[in-house]
Amino acid sequence: MEISAAGRLEVRITAADVGKRVSVRRLNEDGDTEEKFTDTVGVLTSWDDGVLLITRRTGESVRIPESSLVAGKVVPSAPARRRGPAASYGELARIAARAWQPVEREPLGEWELRAAAGFTRRANSVLTLGDPGRPLDEALAAVRDWYAVRGLPAYVQTATGAEGTQELLCAELEARGWSREVTAEVWTGALAPVGDREAPGVLLSRDADEAWLSRYRRKGLSDVALRVLGSGPSVWFATVPGEPGEPPAAIGRCVVDGRWAGFAAVEVDPAYRRRGLGTAVMAALARRALDEGASAAWLQVEAANAGARTLYTGMGFAAHHAYHYHRAPEAAQERPAPHDGRHRPA
Repeated sequence: MEISAAGRLEVRITAADVGKRVSVRRLNEDGDTEEKFTDTVGVLTSWDDGVLLITRRTGESVRIPESSLVAGKVVPSAPARRRGPAASYGELARIAARAWQPVEREPLGEWELRAAAGFTRRANSVLTLGDPGRPLDEALAAVRDWYAVRGLPAYVQTATGAEGTQELLCAELEARGWSREVTAEVWTGALAPVGDREAPGVLLSRDADEAWLSRYRRKGLSDVALRVLGSGPSVWFATVPGEPGEPPAAIGRCVVDGRWAGFAAVEVDPAYRRRGLGTAVMAALARRALDEGASAAWLQVEAANAGARTLYTGMGFAAHHAYHYHRAPEAAQERPAPHDGRHRPA
């Protein structure tokens, strides 16, 4: 910890250090431990209303009251690993879920029901990790009812092609008439080589401002959609400005979560394509993620997007698994669903 010349511990961090890796010591005030102090190292994700939020490399977030701080300092970032770590499907699925969070969620056994007023399938589908705690047909009926109450189609997210994925569940859903509407892939790669590339003219921000949103492909975003876009342990938005008065030439989004950095919404104005702007956006975001201690990267790409697949292959990414969204049969969607009126936001 930081010690002054007089030998006293000092707090040498402020809200201006948000986004940096810090080490803090706090006084234990709850009496649940025999230790007087607790040390925490991680990225200072926010400092609002007298509370610090620090995200550890594991992705765990720790809330620390400012009043309990005894000492604190900015510390050097962990050395960047040149190769990304291997990962199970379960780890990547949870990382991806934390990077794009719904506004409402509810457990169904080990499954998680997610809703965000229909903004994207990922935030409005069931994450099927583990056992739903009841027979499959009962679980699917509960899923249909939950989404019907919210006026949403029922989607179940599944995955294939990696250890621990759900080929059997896919087959069971399709046997019951659930149609596979979307298939895409999660790709992974080492982060440091991405950050080694040139990144001229890229601006980074914690918020998706009006300029960034003007380039984003989904127009007329609701407050719910903006909440989803801003969700995640440590979120960054990248912008390459366009001509004066015009939308940005390119944008991107990155969520840093422990050792992982997830890239999304990398979009380039068609008039500016083939100039390396997509690469520059990812390079700038990768450098920020490296500064926060990440070492590996993931992203999602559709099978038909040949341009993106060529770009990501050249940056060292490779497919890890495929994921799918299965939609409930229309007849099943029309059944009335009982509801007690209690909605619990995330």
